[in-house]
Amino acid sequence: MRAAVFHGTEPRLVIEDIPVPVPRRGEVLLRVTACGVCHTDLHVLRSEVKFPAPAVLGHEVSGVVEQLGEGVETIAVGDNVVCSFIMPCGDCRHCVRGAEDLCEKFFAYNRLGGTLYDGTTRLARADGTPLAMYSMGGLAEYCVVPASDVFAVPAEVGLEAVSILGCSSFTALGAVHTAELALGDRIAVVAAGGVGSSIVQFAAAAGVARIIAIDISDDKLAAVAKLGATHTINSRTEEAAVRVRELTEGHGVDVAFEALGSAATFATALDVLDDGGRAVVVGIAPAGATGAVDLARLVRRKLQIRGSYGAKARTDMPALLRMVAANTVRPQEVITRRYSLDRADEAYSALARGEIVGRAIIEMH
Repeated sequence: MRAAVFHGTEPRLVIEDIPVPVPRRGEVLLRVTACGVCHTDLHVLRSEVKFPAPAVLGHEVSGVVEQLGEGVETIAVGDNVVCSFIMPCGDCRHCVRGAEDLCEKFFAYNRLGGTLYDGTTRLARADGTPLAMYSMGGLAEYCVVPASDVFAVPAEVGLEAVSILGCSSFTALGAVHTAELALGDRIAVVAAGGVGSSIVQFAAAAGVARIIAIDISDDKLAAVAKLGATHTINSRTEEAAVRVRELTEGHGVDVAFEALGSAATFATALDVLDDGGRAVVVGIAPAGATGAVDLARLVRRKLQIRGSYGAKARTDMPALLRMVAANTVRPQEVITRRYSLDRADEAYSALARGEIVGRAIIEMH
């Protein structure tokens, strides 16, 4: 099969022919239909986060079940499925209490080691050289996924578009849960990329009163306005905190989502908050990045800062699919570019240059 391989020496993806992987007990082999092009992969390509190489990236996957490992009874060969980037083991101390977004095995084995939960990868070159897996390693024609992270896609739902549910939508839903939104809330979404635009969609679907999107790209702001943002602010040409207070009777927002992962956007999220407001930090920052907090304001004005990494796969992915089937969430409207696997490096180069408004996907066949 063909796979886009990151060699680790420079931020490039190289197409290689490697053997089709074989699922083990409790695992599923997928013929990949589409894989989302995500900023989190870009952090690995830029060596901003530590990850072993050579590796196959790609963690937003939809596909068709090709083969079942021993003991898998929850899915059938031929089923259309989608996966989340957090692949819950189901039996660690966090998973058993329902906190799958903190799955110990996912972080210890996959995010640190590039393996599945027996400590080995399912991907290798023909000469036996192991290839690390970032989540399931979806930038390939086939991938292996734990059965606990494979969810049947309703027949009426298109398979390519739902690939992006696995990270941007999944992450956004987790952030909305973490925020504990109320219908009367006024919110700001700082950075209107893939995750930010999904947060706007969810907030609009929930009936949130005022949704203010903040970005430096007029194109991205125009796109999220169509998804439900009630107001947009270009922070390159306007002072975001001043404009937000004009829109909120001088107070600020109840909830601010930081959806990029930079010190500047973190500062903006805090600046636009009302007293007692909640900042939900969602964006993945490079390792070692820090953000400043005014401790006096934190204490006296009772600000809350919450981190959110993702949703809970086994409850939230089926919920996401139901929302797509009901046309409440419309991933097809967010996808603006489609690439073949041979053009994967081109896709991530375009993402790095900021040329992709909305989301892009790699289509395998």
